[in-house]
Amino acid sequence: AYFALQVIYARRRYKISPPETTGHPEFERIFRAQVNCSEYFPIFVSLLWVAGIFFHQGAAAAAGLLYLGTRLQYFRGYARAPHGRLGPLYASARLLWLLLGLAVAGLLGHFVP
Repeated sequence: AYFALQVIYARRRYKISPPETTGHPEFERIFRAQVNCSEYFPIFVSLLWVAGIFFHQGAAAAAGLLYLGTRLQYFRGYARAPHGRLGPLYASARLLWLLLGLAVAGLLGHFVP
């Protein structure tokens, strides 16, 4: 919701009415950052859910909070400059891989005797 609000504020600031998605470069970066985060959200929620149910709620919650923090850093970095997104992007990808590993380990532990 925070990211979507930032797009709304940027639309107002740079006078870009929906459905337009181009205009001022800062608006375009904010818009792309929000879209990129939205694209990964279903993957994140699915992995978080499976890891929390089948592995451990605490470990999944910790990885999930770290992921959300890195996506916030990604958003803020991308809004300032395109290269500002790279460090947090790699960190959030590693956290998704961690959640995938936790989910797989939990599923294997649950279903494989």
